[in-house]
Amino acid sequence: MQVYEPLQAYAHRRTDAATADDVVAETLLVLWRRLEEAPVDQIVPWAYGVARRCLANQRRGGQRRLALVDRLAGERSLPLVDGASNDERTGDDALLAALAELSADDREVIQLWAWEQLQPREIGAALGITANAASIRVHRAKQRLAAAMERKTTHRDGHTDVGHTQEAP
Repeated sequence: MQVYEPLQAYAHRRTDAATADDVVAETLLVLWRRLEEAPVDQIVPWAYGVARRCLANQRRGGQRRLALVDRLAGERSLPLVDGASNDERTGDDALLAALAELSADDREVIQLWAWEQLQPREIGAALGITANAASIRVHRAKQRLAAAMERKTTHRDGHTDVGHTQEAP
């Protein structure tokens, strides 16, 4: 199967290296156990769906561990945010900030579409929805991302990028 490298890339773009390795290992174990259920023509998108759920399990486990540490220490901590590391990502800060504004579902759809370069049919397989629903979600998520980008780029430092300003009389 040719799923290992795409799974590695998928996981490393969403979390730190150690967690990504654990997620890939867990995903491959699930794939091995459920090989008969995997759609042969869409194995990589199906594997992304499994990895997505394994990553969610890892995050929930991390949250439970943090909650236990907080309870034992008698302190309150900030809630766990997305555990993805930005040091491996490159790109515009405004884009990353705009992505952070999106809901987790919109962010995942955009990442599957842009980072993994999946088609709506494949995104549907990864998310367990129809290709039509995936296409609609991608379209709406792209609109929300564009709106968030517009807010990030037009309101930098309290200024707008309109061009000319009028002089005071």
